Amino acid sequence: MNENDTLIKPWHGIPREEIAWYPTVVAERCLGCGLCVTSCGRKVYRFDYEDNLAVVEDPFHCMVGCSTCATICPGEAIEFPSRGYIQQLIRKRKVVRQSKDMLQAHPDLYGLKTAENAKE
Repeated sequence: MNENDTLIKPWHGIPREEIAWYPTVVAERCLGCGLCVTSCGRKVYRFDYEDNLAVVEDPFHCMVGCSTCATICPGEAIEFPSRGYIQQLIRKRKVVRQSKDMLQAHPDLYGLKTAENAKE
């Protein structure tokens, strides 16, 4: 297992490989600027120096719901599934209930750090 394999984790109990959320690069619109490659902290992209364009190399490293690369792409060359896809997945797999359960079970991890609880 290489260090990048640690990026592929289940999302709210759903195996990441079952979630079709990852970018697609439209080669005709890619300017070859590399912003997506150098900005993605999850190493989803690699750069094809020969063709001067970004390539999605590790799609399942993409954080479910993230589309920062598409937002910053000056050529608007990056596309994602619709937001509706994620919303349907959340409803179907009861992700909101799981999230609320996690919040209740782990206030130490998710709670606001206040002066009061910092003394403890």
